[in-house]
Amino acid sequence: MPKILNVRNLGKTYTSGSKKLTVLDAISFELEEGDTFSIVGPSGSGKTTLLGLCAGLDDANSGTIELCGMSLSDMNEDERALLRNKNVGFIFQDFQLLPTLTALENVCVPLELQGDKNANKISIDLLDKVGLANRMDHYPSQLSGGEQQRVALARAFSNSPSILFADEPTGNLDEETGEKVVQLLFDLNKEMGTTLVIVTHDLDLAKKSKHILRLKGGKIIANQSTVQA
Repeated sequence: MPKILNVRNLGKTYTSGSKKLTVLDAISFELEEGDTFSIVGPSGSGKTTLLGLCAGLDDANSGTIELCGMSLSDMNEDERALLRNKNVGFIFQDFQLLPTLTALENVCVPLELQGDKNANKISIDLLDKVGLANRMDHYPSQLSGGEQQRVALARAFSNSPSILFADEPTGNLDEETGEKVVQLLFDLNKEMGTTLVIVTHDLDLAKKSKHILRLKGGKIIANQSTVQA
């Protein structure tokens, strides 16, 4: 199987005055197309930083990342943005919906940016799949947290991404709502054949993925396959 994400000896440090803080140290792993992968670890272990680097949102101090067969370090910011628009989906803990747009308009945004003439039809279909067919004209402020995250799910899958990065997707949801969102996430992921990378502190969620990477103090302490693999 082709490798969709290949991370080699990744390092990230921040300098504050004379102090140097190492957030990630010699991180290496690879993912095949269609893999489901969770990154777990305590707060401050470098999970979100690693996610941002893999998605090309930030630069590493050392090491290499190949995303969808392309080396991120060889690309400028415009090229990386183009790669993300075409191939990457995102889900965030705080939903990050545009408050002045309806649910339908929020899902349409990535498709309209690409000039997709079927943006409306695709978005309506996705909102139907996440159970929001009757809430399309509502604004984020009129939706519950779970409904907002389902809109965010539909938006993340709207451009049929090759890989989807989810940062604590259930972090702001109660347990029951979180379980429903996770089920939708994995169902859509399987249907579309997307590669899924999840940052989570929820071990029950992590165990739903094929692989679990455990971080502590910026280092990998385990990289294991789960029973589903």
